[in-house]
Amino acid sequence: MDRGLLLFSQNAIIVVMFKSIIRITLEWYVKKYFKRHPDVKLVVVTGSVGKTTTKIAIGTVLSEGFRVRLHEGNYNSEISTPLAILGIELPDSLRHIGAWLAVFRAASRRVREPADVDVIVQEIGSDRIGQVAHAGTFLHPDIAVVTAVAPEHMEYFGTIENVAKEELAAANFSKQVLINRDDIDGMYAEYVTNPDMSTYGSTRESEYHFVVDGFHLDSGFEGSFVAKDWDTPTQTTITLIGDHSIRPAVAAGAVAVKLGLTPKQVATGLAKVRAVNGRMNVLRGVNGTTIIDDTYNSSPLAATSALQTLYDIDATQKIAVIGDMNELGDSSADEHKKLGEFCDPNGMTWLITVGPQTEAYVAPIAKQKGCQVRSFRSPIEAGAFVHRILQSSAVVLFKGSEGGIFLEEAVKVILHSTDDEHRLVRQSAAWMQRKQQFYDNGFKWPL
Repeated sequence: MDRGLLLFSQNAIIVVMFKSIIRITLEWYVKKYFKRHPDVKLVVVTGSVGKTTTKIAIGTVLSEGFRVRLHEGNYNSEISTPLAILGIELPDSLRHIGAWLAVFRAASRRVREPADVDVIVQEIGSDRIGQVAHAGTFLHPDIAVVTAVAPEHMEYFGTIENVAKEELAAANFSKQVLINRDDIDGMYAEYVTNPDMSTYGSTRESEYHFVVDGFHLDSGFEGSFVAKDWDTPTQTTITLIGDHSIRPAVAAGAVAVKLGLTPKQVATGLAKVRAVNGRMNVLRGVNGTTIIDDTYNSSPLAATSALQTLYDIDATQKIAVIGDMNELGDSSADEHKKLGEFCDPNGMTWLITVGPQTEAYVAPIAKQKGCQVRSFRSPIEAGAFVHRILQSSAVVLFKGSEGGIFLEEAVKVILHSTDDEHRLVRQSAAWMQRKQQFYDNGFKWPL
């Protein structure tokens, strides 16, 4: 074997071993923490979409009666999950032994000190088979919330059945489980062995749901939260948009009920739930327009839900700026074609696409259905085109994946004020440098 290749292989093995040691050590500290603090409740959130939004909604409502710890970012990997549970930040240098020794000292202190929280809310991510199930080797949650089963990371999962088994694995190592009835097909119930299961959603068929009495784009939904544990519903508001955005709030209310909050506390907490940056977040646009910023990421379920929200809004001009959905593997072409079929000329004035997949598969079908369509390689070019065609009081939806799409840069072009740029995703210096490199390299998209 070539000496250089041998050294590379040896270094790769060392890195894998080092990461494994870090992970095992952190998981050991987590187990010690819950053994030392048995009164601290743990709520975990899994699912194909909506984990971070649901996690933050749960934390918002639970804060009405408990001290809550959660990480507002998507700390959900094998390394960052234990750190988030312990309330310790990921070190700047991941390969520096001294940095990790400092982390272990902080973890040891966290275990020894009196508990500073009553409830920990943690999302568990997965991009390959077995990651969620592995969490069950060091976690025994009081409640698991499963948000959705939908196509995700299909280059690794292969089939939707594998996705279902993965995301629902948390149900079987938790004391109780809450299942989103709207976004998880009943056919997957066979993968749940936990008898203590309840359902939530935005329809009356769910045991926990929300009855909508009215909606306004600025103030969200008015209505009542219904819980199977209560004799009467409780009136409240949910300041979000889109029927699919109601579900994270309902999940939060359901968790709060199960952990003992009163109807008044739940109603107050639900009224405080707000959209997370880049996730159906309503922003002010130029010339009295409204922006729906859903640029954090995209998937088939999330994209169709966002489009349906746009269709349901009453406005004289409605523009959808849709970027590629990444990490769909061999199903990518079919899923983008399905999104094209979902495009409705009666529900939008313009469809703007960004990325090769939407241009190749969404745009042609949308045109055949009668939509006005323009396709661009750059989000900035797409934003400039939207700015040119924008009419007063229009509503513009931006929806796309993270890698190589970066529709938040298109949002900037039509923002009412640069003061709102802090409400956009991926605005750090590191992210801006990464985007510039992507543009400089000629838009080489991950497919």
